[in-house]
Amino acid sequence: MSAVLQTIAGFDRIGEENAFAVLARAGALAAGGMDVINLGIGQPDFPTPPNIVEAAIKALRDGHHGYTPATGLPALREAVAADLDRRLGAQVDPDRVLVVPGGKVTMFAAILMFGEPGAEILYPDPGFPIYRSMIEFTGATPVPVPIREENGFAVSAEETLSLITSRTRLLILNSPANPCGGVTPRGEIETLVAGLAEHPHVAVMSDEIYDQLLYDGEEHVSLLTFPEIRDRLILLNGWSKTYAMTGWRLGYSVWPDGLYDKARKLAVNAWSCVNAPAQYAAIEALTGPQDAVAAMVAEFDARRRLVVEGLNALPGVTCATPKGAFYAFPNIRETGWKAKPLASELLEKAGVATIGGPDFGILGEGYIRLSYANSRENISRALDRMEEFLAG
Repeated sequence: MSAVLQTIAGFDRIGEENAFAVLARAGALAAGGMDVINLGIGQPDFPTPPNIVEAAIKALRDGHHGYTPATGLPALREAVAADLDRRLGAQVDPDRVLVVPGGKVTMFAAILMFGEPGAEILYPDPGFPIYRSMIEFTGATPVPVPIREENGFAVSAEETLSLITSRTRLLILNSPANPCGGVTPRGEIETLVAGLAEHPHVAVMSDEIYDQLLYDGEEHVSLLTFPEIRDRLILLNGWSKTYAMTGWRLGYSVWPDGLYDKARKLAVNAWSCVNAPAQYAAIEALTGPQDAVAAMVAEFDARRRLVVEGLNALPGVTCATPKGAFYAFPNIRETGWKAKPLASELLEKAGVATIGGPDFGILGEGYIRLSYANSRENISRALDRMEEFLAG
């Protein structure tokens, strides 16, 4: 290795999100003539609601072409605070809201703040792969918090608290969860918050990006509603999933007083600000009609029921019913396949794109992830192909 490459050896610790690799392979196969049904990538298949699009167009026509404050437009930060109060009953100072170019930016900033050699960061496993990737990049030790099927893919407060040591600097939580669709109930959240009183040195990052994608009357319990941890809580949320705005690259975070200015300085150094028209679109998303959100959730619910019923009918497959987000995480152990080879063969031989469970953590073996952010027709076709493949 050359001296130049040795100086950036730390970048070898960076992992990636395999869903994008699967998306690229699915695209290549489709370009070659294969009919591919993509149940791999985690993004709504709905267009961004027209009123939101029009707000961005109007912003451009009105001349909003320049820089904005690094923390986001004041009107947008006020809209975020008002939305959190309306939906969650959480009072948030708009001056603690930071508008960012996508949810991953909040993960990066929080993990960068607390991760260093000798530190430990707890993260959900199976969980969003970028958590572990960025923890390892900082040189910190990643400590997986098991997310177990027998626990409804919810966080166990007791097990989580048992993993905290004097070296723990940050705890990452995610509910509703990717990839499992689990929703952590209020009782577990309350037990966890109470237990954290014994560990005042531990900060918390709560990834609540799927907070409005809930089914069967499930309740989203936001960590923002617990004042006893607000001085060390970082909230991650945004517009990508709720408003079908993944390509707009737009998110927000809420930071405690002692960390907000550090996050602001990171914004100034790294991305200056989020593009202005997208921020005006985001204001409209929060303050305008919410009918499209309700319609999207209702359709996801119908797809959820279809995919769970179909998966449970496949040979060697069982699937717990997800309570939130738009992912199913079926158990495929009885098929005799390992997860990643099965996901690969389903794509290459059956034209169905899924993600192998190990791409979400060491505890993901024995599972694959299917996104039901696709039409009911395509989901039914995919299930038929999977049945034919597994029966063959």
